[in-house]
Amino acid sequence: MCHITFLAEEDMSFTPPVKLIKFLIEHSIDLDSILGMPIFEGVNMDLIGDVLSAASNFSQNKWAPLNWSGDQNPAKLIDGQVISSPGFKEAYKDFVDAEWLSIATSTEVGGMGLPQVIKVGTDEMFYAANMALGLCPMLTSSAVKAILAHAESSIRNKYLPKMVCGEWTGAMCLTEPQAGSDLGPVRTKAVDNGDGTYSITGQKIYITWGDHDVADNIIHLVLARLPDAPLGSKGISLFLCPKFMVDEKGELGSKNSFSAIGLEHKLGIHGSPTCVMEFSSAKGWLIGEVNQGLSCMFTMMNEARLFVGVQGVAIGERAYQAALQYSNDRVQGRTISGKDAIIGHPDIRRSLMDMKVKLLGARAVCLAAAAAGDIASHSTDEDIRKNAHVREALLTPIAKSYGSDIGVEVSSIGLQVHGGMGFVEETGAAQHYRDSRIAPIYEGTNGIQAIDLVGRKLRRDGGSGMHALIVDLKKIYDLANESSYNLTDCSSALKEGIQTLERATDIILQADEIDALSSATPYLNIVASVISGAFIIKAVVNGAIVGDENTDNMLSLCRYHAKSIMPMAKNSIEFLSSPNKLVFDFPMEQLADL
Repeated sequence: MCHITFLAEEDMSFTPPVKLIKFLIEHSIDLDSILGMPIFEGVNMDLIGDVLSAASNFSQNKWAPLNWSGDQNPAKLIDGQVISSPGFKEAYKDFVDAEWLSIATSTEVGGMGLPQVIKVGTDEMFYAANMALGLCPMLTSSAVKAILAHAESSIRNKYLPKMVCGEWTGAMCLTEPQAGSDLGPVRTKAVDNGDGTYSITGQKIYITWGDHDVADNIIHLVLARLPDAPLGSKGISLFLCPKFMVDEKGELGSKNSFSAIGLEHKLGIHGSPTCVMEFSSAKGWLIGEVNQGLSCMFTMMNEARLFVGVQGVAIGERAYQAALQYSNDRVQGRTISGKDAIIGHPDIRRSLMDMKVKLLGARAVCLAAAAAGDIASHSTDEDIRKNAHVREALLTPIAKSYGSDIGVEVSSIGLQVHGGMGFVEETGAAQHYRDSRIAPIYEGTNGIQAIDLVGRKLRRDGGSGMHALIVDLKKIYDLANESSYNLTDCSSALKEGIQTLERATDIILQADEIDALSSATPYLNIVASVISGAFIIKAVVNGAIVGDENTDNMLSLCRYHAKSIMPMAKNSIEFLSSPNKLVFDFPMEQLADL
């Protein structure tokens, strides 16, 4: 009888790449411009390093040990109450006590007021440690942003203090059985009670952390339609519905008239309760203007989209570390390098490098999007703010799509490195692959992100935002050429990548709608392949200027990206250059067979 030894849970260790994240924060973005803004006075690299180190310790010791057990022991619905995975309630309380949720929230509402780029770094560690649990504070943070931007002061004063610290959590209630990516068909009804409140009735599905026991109250933001509202998305309003009523003193009262009536059985993120929520004349308060709910909700969704990209990087990093650990332990065959373990096999080493470098590029894109958001929100110069808003809007769908796609790709490679042992659950590699697969789907599928990039962010303004980004890429190319570091391979690849991106952009701008939409995803991947490499090159140049001790190692990764990732842009241009109506040329009736 064959005996196979599986990894024990305690062997599924996780060590966040703190030095790498810190290097990118310090060198791949214009950190001086961010820290030079008055609102971030007192923030410096010493503080950033301390925050990242603390997040690393917390994620390793508090959340990572529960990742496997949460997958194997999902949340349960018992007598109308969702009971979280064992240990999650205590781990979430530790998170709240450490004040991690509020690090990038304004000090005016009780947050720490640090830049969002730091939150990208810390949240990557939390998601990697335990993605299922990390979804809870992610949604709360996004809900806080929507309430802060659109709610009346009385609503903000009542709910934000305990949401900012995480004592109460938030949830986003958009999707219905007939209304998913297109929210126009939303049927949930809202009736004006005449006293400043509304009665909300309807069913919502796929509600992440819609009910649970890790916090005392859950604040739901619900899309619903008033009786006289216009049809479609122009007739949707946004309402705040607390699980428990809150009196003027902030004390909890009676339970509201909604509950979880089911939990989805999912491919992954088993520890995250995905609820079917039933609202039965639940009491709610209007957020924003009547019939403007979708625009209000996008405040919440846009932040969530960036951090879904971060989730992709995070789960990919966890998969990479598992593969690295396994390849150092597993002995199989004679290696060409003389190493006993399979890490000595060239193909395993190549696989690990592919994983590491792809994650590096996606991580850099997420940080660039966050940096643009920091400047857009806090610069004192109106023109700089406007330009940063355009850059943030341009990079957000790329960060979401590229980060989440890379997460799936890297998790798949990680499973492959494990070989047959990756295909069984006990090693943990399969969980990473399963958990990663949701990120390209929720918060707007990656196909929708590509359409958003091409339709709203490129063609609507004639490409001005993209052309401004290309100008900045050319500045990075000039920096690389002027550097005393040997960046010839990298700068040559970037030059060719920029030329490919310019050509691709011209093709999309001149294409008719069907060709543009057919090419949206390949175009997004072209952009991501080029800009990810450019941001890494920028980090290397800036690291060399200040003599950062990690620059040589980063240069090695940069060269690998220049040879293996950036050339993918050129490989995709052929599809854009073709008449893409060929997507529809094949008869629809024959798609099943000839």
